[in-house]
Amino acid sequence: MNIRSAVENDLASIATLFTESVHGIASSSYNQEQLDAWAPHPPDLEQWQLRLSGYATLVAEIEREPAGFISFTSTGHIEYLFTSPEFSRQGIASELYGVAYNMLRGKEIDRLTTAASLEARPFFERQGFQVIREETVIRSGVVLNRFYMECHCASSASRRHRESLR
Repeated sequence: MNIRSAVENDLASIATLFTESVHGIASSSYNQEQLDAWAPHPPDLEQWQLRLSGYATLVAEIEREPAGFISFTSTGHIEYLFTSPEFSRQGIASELYGVAYNMLRGKEIDRLTTAASLEARPFFERQGFQVIREETVIRSGVVLNRFYMECHCASSASRRHRESLR
């Protein structure tokens, strides 16, 4: 697996992967109307370009095929973490999260946040996130449930301080 920073040419494959992931993986947690509102076919690339601006995005590839992506802010908010249904349950999300986590820890971020879907909640809980509140959002007039979650992680400065006390 290769994890790299996204480039402009990745936009269509990221949008397509997101749509396929929502419809293929989240279908056990949301009904068809919710899936269509969340990830319409075909994806609107102009909207996706706006969505991804302001986020660092990493892409995971397996044999040059996009397998997943993660988008996050420099302040520790994870906006997107999706894997292709073809590569689900193969550790792609964990690898992407690990790389992003290490990048953010290097910036001495001590709290990560996300708005997790019903399907993503267990993954984030395994990473140490806790539900702060349940949320309801409306996409194209359709109600979707999700969870605002956060994870407190020791910053590099805190870790150095603890190590200096030993």
